[in-house]
This record gives sequence, structure tokens and C-alpha cells, in this order.
Amino acid sequence: MAQSSSSFEALLTSLAPQGRTALLPALHAAQETFGYISDQVAAQIGKALGVPLAEVFGVVEFYTLFHRHPVGEVLLHVCNDPACALAGADTVYKQIVFQTAESAAGEGVSTKVRVEKSPCLGLCDHAPAVLVQSLPVKASPAQTWQELVAATATRPLTYVDGDVRLLTALCGRHTTVRLDEYRRHEGYRALEQALQSPPEAVIEEVKASGLVGRGGAAFPTGIKWQSAAQAPGSPKYVVCNADEAEPGAFKDRVLMEDNPHAILEGMLIAAYAIGAAKGYIYIRGEYMLPYRVMQRAVEEAQAAGLLGERILGSDFCFEIEIRRGAGAYICGEETALFESIEGKRGFPRLKPPFPTTHGLFGKPTVINNVETLANVPLILRLGAEEYRRLGTPQSPGPKLFCLSGDVKRPGLYEVPLGVPLRHLIEDLGQGMRNDAPFQAALIGGAAGAFATPEHLDTPLSFEGLRAAGIPLGAGVVTVFDSTRDLRDPLYRLARFFAEESCGKCYPCQIGTQRQLEIMERVLEGRPLPGDWERLQDVGWTMTDASICGLGQTAASAILSAMKHWPELFQPAAERR
Repeated sequence: MAQSSSSFEALLTSLAPQGRTALLPALHAAQETFGYISDQVAAQIGKALGVPLAEVFGVVEFYTLFHRHPVGEVLLHVCNDPACALAGADTVYKQIVFQTAESAAGEGVSTKVRVEKSPCLGLCDHAPAVLVQSLPVKASPAQTWQELVAATATRPLTYVDGDVRLLTALCGRHTTVRLDEYRRHEGYRALEQALQSPPEAVIEEVKASGLVGRGGAAFPTGIKWQSAAQAPGSPKYVVCNADEAEPGAFKDRVLMEDNPHAILEGMLIAAYAIGAAKGYIYIRGEYMLPYRVMQRAVEEAQAAGLLGERILGSDFCFEIEIRRGAGAYICGEETALFESIEGKRGFPRLKPPFPTTHGLFGKPTVINNVETLANVPLILRLGAEEYRRLGTPQSPGPKLFCLSGDVKRPGLYEVPLGVPLRHLIEDLGQGMRNDAPFQAALIGGAAGAFATPEHLDTPLSFEGLRAAGIPLGAGVVTVFDSTRDLRDPLYRLARFFAEESCGKCYPCQIGTQRQLEIMERVLEGRPLPGDWERLQDVGWTMTDASICGLGQTAASAILSAMKHWPELFQPAAERR
């Protein structure tokens, strides 16, 4: 422990010049060294970084992955989102708890092992999913906790396929693409091409491609870049949003684990286009493996002269720092993510001003999703005109869809935007598991809406789904067969939002709690008179009055279900 303590102190000394922005890295280092963050260590960190102790504790309490007290030698997180629940995650959790309790008296296991329920772990295709010491495992009720620990030595392999393989050409092979291989497949060729053109020309090419954000908001990427490039003030920043925590989403995890240099190349091109010299990759705290892979890729790029000073012999200089989140879904919201990088609790900011003029550290910032950035090298290599041949005129390009739930072959599928939902489920996903009829698909994750059998031929494009009243979101599709009681996933989504609300605004803070209370009664088949109206009122109030996307979409799936299956919200005795 003395050696660990001295290593931590040396790291803290190196972080001290950064001040408050180094708070989360320092807290992560403390927890990895000591197993938890004691009051003494918190005071040490606050003093070194110049952060008041009360604010250090405020940050520790905000993020669920930080612990102020010992948690045991082995920490397991069992996913309880809808996809994992369909695969028996609750049974896995109960079985592990039973195993540890049964052997506690003889072996002291109860003090050695801690089991926690967790929201989506980004492993929906491996449901039921478990993290053991932050490493992913595909679990089964028959496994002991010791077997789950041993299973971390083998990385779960995501099935990757599709009608096109452009973004995922080097994915799904159970290996990470290293720099040499990436360069053999035209890697960093797009960066070389960009550096030979004026930054304005690069932005115009991205605008001409029609690329919009792939993280859910669908804002035109080129316009965002142009706004940041023209904004007064310096320095400017590029931020990669890799805080993928939407239930059902795992595409960014696959891209980071399998082909990290495509993301770095996209960031470099964005930085050159807007005139940024510093970038951050913010990876969700549960993604330890992607964090390690991206860190190694950054080191490879630095060693090869692709990051740092005078990149590829040009005047362009750029460096990237990787940051880990610590368990807060709200930090997927761009301004909450900035707050987290700055060493604060992840509270979203009021807009305007927008990030392109007042972003990270109050400076002009471009923030893009992982998949969005991975599209950028592809656009420059193909050219905007050729890129637009994929997809539809209004929704050009390829799109990654995360397919999970009651399908025979869950996985990550790359298709041109515009293919029908039926094709994704029946052809690529090989149809319904156990051959039970299709009941519904939740599209867009927790913030999405339901598609019913009448929507199976709806095009998976922004305009096609919009016409059906369904958001495309981040490309999440969770399938439910006709044997499923949809009240259970709806209750789980209500609980998810109630737990993840940051509490900054009352419509979301109180609304998600009231929504959960009503959905608990609905789940039990005993809604009170007036609950239908209360659920509608709460849902639309959150949608209209919340300050960020979390509250604005917290009722989306439930309101969608109320439209399609009003009988689910009636007392059990009144249902036919």
C-alpha cells in the first residue's frame, strides 16, 4: 500500500498544474489505488487541485461509480435494462447474491464481493451482461461469481454485419486494428488529403455530404464545424462524445474497441477544419476496455507523428486527451459533458449560447459523436458525391443499427439509410427468437418510441421514421415478441430516467419520480383513477419544460405505448 500511495501522490503532483479540470482523473486514480475515496484522500485531492472539499464531495456523490467507502475486492455490475431483462438478468443478479450470501459464513465472501444492479452497460448483444471489475462478461444464471471473474479474460465478440461494410469494414474480427494495419487500409489518407486543402474546403466537403450527427440530435455536421470555425476566440476545442449510455446502444463501443484510429482521424480532420489544437475523448466510465484501447491508439498516433507538433510535416498541431466518465447518463448531453471535463458535476447548461461559440472552458467547441467522426474520413476518401449515393436524398450515408432483444441474431448492422425495418429484423437479424410473433420494436432507445407490426415496412431514415412519429435517435432497435408484457420494460425505462435525472430542473426531477410511481402501479395492475391523465400531464410537462434532452424525452416511450396499447394502463380487472 505504501508503494501504491507514493505512486498516487506522484500522479497527483503531476495533475496539480491542471487545476480543477483534473478532478475526475484524480478521483479515478484514487479509487483505483485505494479501492475507494476516503475523506482523507478527498481532502488531499482538493488541496492539490485547489478545489474546495465540499465541492470534491459533491462531485464524488454525483457520479455512481465513485465510492466513499470500501466496496470489497470484487465488484460486479449486473445490467437491468430491457434487453438484458429479456435474457434473464434479474435471475443472474439473484443467483450471484444468493451464492455470495450462502458462502459468506465460511469464507467471508460477503465482504469480498459486492454485486450492484446497473443501467445499460452497452453490451445488449451479449445479454444478460455483467461487468466484473469494469470488464465485460456475457453471463448466465448457472455461473458462479468466480467463473464470471475468470471469464473476463475473454472479450465478448459482437456480431457485425450489414448490407454495406464501410464504417465497420475492420470491425467484428475479435481484434483491435493497430496503426500499421489501419494505414494499410488507407488509414490517415483522408487526413493527408485534408491537410493539402484549405480548412474551408474541408468544411464545404462535409457540408456537401449531408452528414448529420449520429448520436441522436441529427444536427448538420458541416454547419456545426463552420459555426465553430467562424466563432471569435481561442483556443478552440474538438470533443468526441463517447459517453454511450442509451439503453440498447453499443455501436460506439464496437467502433472504439475494433477500429479506434478511424475516430482519431475524424477528430484530427475536424480540428484542422476549425483551427483547434486540443481535443478530448470523453468515454463513459463503464467502458474500461474501450478506454484502454483508445488510450493505446492515441499513444500509437503520437509515436508515429500523427498527433503533436507539425503533423505530417504541416503547420497543423493537435493533441488529444482521454477522459473517463464515472457513471452519469446525463453526461451524454453535450454541455453536461463539458462540465464533467471541467471537474464539476454533470449539470447541463442553458442554451443559448451554444457550444460552437461558448463550449468547453467557455471557448468555441465542436462536439461530435463517435459514429459521426468515423464517417468523416470515409467522406473525404469517397468524396461527397459518392458518399451521397448511399442512403436517401434526405438521409445520405451509411448508418449503424444496434439490434437486440427477441431476435435470433442480435448484433451491429451497417446499412444505407432508408432500408425497411423489416429487413433489419427479419433478414439481418434472422427473425424472431423462438419463432414467436413480432409485437413491437423500441426504436431510439430509452428516449425513443415504439414501432408495431404495421411499421415493419417503414424506411429506417430520418424522414421515413419522422413520418411515422418515431425518432431514429442513435440507431437503437430493441425487439419484443408477442409473449412479452410491455409494462415491464416501460417500468424499467421510467426507473432509469428517475435514477439518471440530474435534478437541476424541477420538471425533470419531480416529473421522472411521479412517472415512476405511476408506472409502478401500472406494472402491478392497480393504477389509480386519474393515473392515465396524470401520466399524460407529467409526460408533456417534462417534454415542454425540461432544460435538456433527458427530461424532454423521458416520457417518449411511455407516451408512445399509451397511444398503441392503452389497455396496458388499465386495471387488471378491466383488461380483456
